[in-house]
Amino acid sequence: MAEPLQDLLEGVTAAWADTMPPSRSAALSRIDRVRPGAYVRTRNHLEGAVTGLSPYLTHGLVTLPEVLAGVLQRESLDIQHKLVFELGWREFFRHVWAHAGDGILRSLHPGPRPDAAYDPVLPADIRQGRTGVPVIDEAVRTLYATGTLHNHARMWLASYVVHLRHVHWRAGADWLVAHLLDGDLGSNHLSWQWVAGTNSHKPYLFNAENVARYAPARWHSPGSAVDLPYETLDQIARSRPEAVRQRWSSISPAQVECVGTTEPALRSTPPADLAVRAPAAGSDDRLRGREVWLLHPWAMRAPPADLHESAVVIGVYVREHHEAWPWPEARWRWVDAAMSALAAERWIVDADALGHALAGASRVRSADDPHLARWLRRVARLDPAPALFPPVQRRCESFSRWWSSATRGLHSAEELI
Repeated sequence: MAEPLQDLLEGVTAAWADTMPPSRSAALSRIDRVRPGAYVRTRNHLEGAVTGLSPYLTHGLVTLPEVLAGVLQRESLDIQHKLVFELGWREFFRHVWAHAGDGILRSLHPGPRPDAAYDPVLPADIRQGRTGVPVIDEAVRTLYATGTLHNHARMWLASYVVHLRHVHWRAGADWLVAHLLDGDLGSNHLSWQWVAGTNSHKPYLFNAENVARYAPARWHSPGSAVDLPYETLDQIARSRPEAVRQRWSSISPAQVECVGTTEPALRSTPPADLAVRAPAAGSDDRLRGREVWLLHPWAMRAPPADLHESAVVIGVYVREHHEAWPWPEARWRWVDAAMSALAAERWIVDADALGHALAGASRVRSADDPHLARWLRRVARLDPAPALFPPVQRRCESFSRWWSSATRGLHSAEELI
C-alpha cells in the first residue's frame, strides 16, 4: 500500500494533468474556448473567464501568434483590446529580460525601502499556508494543489509577502516560480518586482475589501492583517518592521490558528520511473552525420518543416538549469508527458556532456529561449522564438512605453498576424 505522502503526490500529479492536460491538443482546445468579451468582463475575478493558456505558452506547446490567430478566427479585435494587451505583457517581460539578462534577478531600481531592510528568507508560516490570513493561505493551498494561481491571487500573495511581512521580493519570487506549472523567470520575477515597486513607480497594495470583490467567500479576510485602509498599508510598506509586528500582535489567537499545508519537495532531476537518461555511450557515433532537433521544456513543438525528415529528435533537460531552479515532481511529470509525445529519447545532461554527445552530428538546431540559451548556443543553432509584436530595439523601462512603441500605427489585432 502506498504511503500517505505518496498518495498525496499521486493525487497532486493527477490534479495537474486533469485540469491542464499536457498536450498541444489541449492547448488548442483552450484557444477555441477563449471568449474575449467574457474575458474583459470577468478576468479580474478568481472564478472569471481567464484563458488558462499560461502553462502551454510557458512550455512552448503553443505560441502567442497561434493564440491570437485562433481567437481572431471567431471575431475581430481592436489593437487596444484587453486580451491583446495582456498577451503583450508576456512579450514585454521577454523584452526586459533580453536587455537586462540576469539583472532581472536583482532589483531594477530602489523600491519603497532599501533592499537590506527586507528579510531574505520566506517565513515558514507563509510556505506552509498557516498565516491565519485566509486569502494568503488559500493561495498557497491552491498553488501546491494545482500548480497554478490566478494573476490577481499572485499579486495579493506577493504584496502580502513584500509589503506586510517585509520579506525581500527575490525570496518570494524564487519560491513561487519553483511551484508554478507556468513558472517563467522573466514573467514571474519581473511581476514580483512590479508588485515590490522595484520595477514600477509605487508598491502594489491590496486589502480585504479588494479580496471580497474578486474572490470566492473562502478567500475573504475580514478582521485579518489585510483588513486595513490603503493609507495604512502604504505606511506599513514604507515603515520599519516594528509596525508590522504590532499589527500581528493585535490579531486574536482564534484568527491565526490553522492547520496549514505541506510544501511539495523540489527535485533537480526527473523521477526515476520516467524514461529520461544520460546520453548513452557512443551517442556521438550514433548521431554522426545526422541532423538533430533538440526539444527542451520551453519549446515543446515539432521540428521545423525545413529540417530533413531523417533528423533525430531528442528532448533535453540541461542539468545546470535544474540544479539552480528545481521543480516539484508534478511539474516534471507534466512536462515530460508533453515532451515524450514528440521525443521518445530524452536526456538529463550537463552542458559539457551534451556537447560531447552531439559532437558527431552534422547539424544541431533548437529553439531559442532565455532559460537555456547560454548552454544551448554552445551546441546548436537557435531558431528565434515566434514573436507577436513588432520588435522594439530600444530598451523600455515601462510596459506603457513598450506598448506605445510596439503598437505604433496599428489599429486592429489582425495587423499583428
